[in-house]
Amino acid sequence: MASELCKTISEAKLERHKNLFLNYRNLHHFPLELLKDEGLQYLERLYMKRNSLTTLPENLAQKLPNLVELYLHSNNIVVVPEAIGSLVKLQFLDLSDNALEIVCPEIGRLRSLRHLRLANNQLKYLPAEVGDLRELQTLDISTNRLMTLPERLHMCLSLQYLTADRNHLWSVPRHLCQLPCLNELSMAGNRLDLGRSRELQYVYVDNNIHLKGLPSYLYNKVIGCSGCGSPIQVSEVKLLSFSSGQLTVFLPAEVKSIGTETDHVLPLQELAMRTLYNTYYRFLKDVNFLTPISLPKSLLELLHCPLGHCHRCSQPMFTIV
Repeated sequence: MASELCKTISEAKLERHKNLFLNYRNLHHFPLELLKDEGLQYLERLYMKRNSLTTLPENLAQKLPNLVELYLHSNNIVVVPEAIGSLVKLQFLDLSDNALEIVCPEIGRLRSLRHLRLANNQLKYLPAEVGDLRELQTLDISTNRLMTLPERLHMCLSLQYLTADRNHLWSVPRHLCQLPCLNELSMAGNRLDLGRSRELQYVYVDNNIHLKGLPSYLYNKVIGCSGCGSPIQVSEVKLLSFSSGQLTVFLPAEVKSIGTETDHVLPLQELAMRTLYNTYYRFLKDVNFLTPISLPKSLLELLHCPLGHCHRCSQPMFTIV
């Protein structure tokens, strides 16, 4: 195995390979052959998935100065060392499925980095310097132990996809959802609240047991959740009709609280709004249309613009998302 490894690396040096595949080699240490003499000056992509590496060499950038993509998925690396910050041309770094506990602040020096994958590790925090990654487009930090995200994360102005599922997050940095390019935010399995974004199209917040509602400005987003609830036959739903002119009648708190996390009973207000929507859907495109049932202005506006749509059946959702 060792001789085969030496042969593979020697050929890569001699023929100036840009790609080197060292996956599934049962490597416990970074191969010395990669670091001898001048290293692999022409190498751009290094694949070392599914090994048993525990650390990275300090002179990695010196020996692999033109590295653009580094794949270290499924190893036993505990710490991302300071040396990683010297890989100035690095654009893709995959450290998923390791044993990471610490990401050094020097990672913020990777100014060319576009994709960073740190999923399935033991991280409890991320360094604030992650916010210095202005070219970062994809950040996957799912399945860690994070309780907070760096406040400076909103400075990653190129960020398009942020995945932070299955952590211990209670909140999201105040300005995160104002990122100009953010298109997909996935935070299923946390305990959080959300902000707003004009570009945000997909929001996944499944299994957040403390999330009681979403902001009204997440209108018409594709919102991942437990679905719209049990199938309801419209014919079985009975409505109370009010025709009292300008009178506004507020629903009792008890009406809104019907239905809990542990059952499939939908709130009465939700059922009423869905029935109205299904009954008058073809007329709602007319902004001047008024339902025969007098509604408060806020509910009428909600009827025209639901809070979201079920990710399973696309049915509009008005109070539970």
